[in-house]
Amino acid sequence: MLSSNDYLGLTSHPQLRASLVRASRQWATGAAASRLISGTQRVHREAEARLAKLTRTERALLFSSGYAANVGVLSSLPRAADVVFSDALNHASIIDGCRLGKARVIVYPHADVDALTRLLEQHRSHHGAAFIVTDALFSMDGDRAPLGALSELSARFDASLIVDEAHSLGVLGPAGAGACAEAGVTPELLVGTLGKALGLWGAFAASTPSVIELLENSARSFVFSTATSPAGAAACVVACDLVQAADDARARVLRYATRLRDGLRSRGWRVPAGDAQIVPVVIGPADVTMQISSALFERGFFVQGIRPPTVPQGTSRLRLAPMATHSDSMIEGVLAAFRDLERLRPS
Repeated sequence: MLSSNDYLGLTSHPQLRASLVRASRQWATGAAASRLISGTQRVHREAEARLAKLTRTERALLFSSGYAANVGVLSSLPRAADVVFSDALNHASIIDGCRLGKARVIVYPHADVDALTRLLEQHRSHHGAAFIVTDALFSMDGDRAPLGALSELSARFDASLIVDEAHSLGVLGPAGAGACAEAGVTPELLVGTLGKALGLWGAFAASTPSVIELLENSARSFVFSTATSPAGAAACVVACDLVQAADDARARVLRYATRLRDGLRSRGWRVPAGDAQIVPVVIGPADVTMQISSALFERGFFVQGIRPPTVPQGTSRLRLAPMATHSDSMIEGVLAAFRDLERLRPS
């Protein structure tokens, strides 16, 4: 399996599975109401406190999914007189959250600090509040946002930095705290997911108590959704403990990714620059991409092809994501399979 976001292999971790079973017996399977009605239980607050500790923030708020978190944050915090500067390759949930909000949205070229600086110089003074929003680690390209430079721009232009740590949380940073912690950056708001490295489902936003209180009472995807399962919230506490203790697993995942990236490049495959656990192999034509994906599957390797509209036309790709539960022989095996399939690669 090279097409999963279960980077640390926690979805099958015996401690996490056992904790979910225990919590289901203690807390019941569903919350049966929204958080502001009767859905909030003590275990939700415990999970939120633990997530805040993991991400080195003051307070966190659980959402039903990463999509709901981004939509809730970006449709409620920026107001009509405000402006949002959004990276061109941000996740669909960020794009949709911006569209649902009333603020002006300006898209800047991917990770282009100079272009963003010019746009801020041109437009910042014409609006009330300003927001810069970016993924920390881009899921289809495997590269990172220039978080240090974005933090400096946010301070210079009095803008709030919002960072989605969906693919970086648990894998990057000290004790898995994420890319912001690794870069020494403290955004005004951080979004994270439980459905990737943490091995569960759901998501959260983390910020100051005042910002979280505002989201708690204005983010429609939170206010009008049934609360996260109490059992899932209880398991979240265990997942955070497992993530913080997973230094060996993190190192293994990143080592596997480096081996894949270097090995594929050395054989002429088109692999964009990156240093995290996502390794895209850009093929180009969608039909050839899926042909290679099928051939890999026949050889025992699940490497899903990614086609438009997820990526632009002409950039269909195979997205490899190694897991901590893999072995050196598995990684060498997939490299050997790619060598067998070089005849299919577009010239």
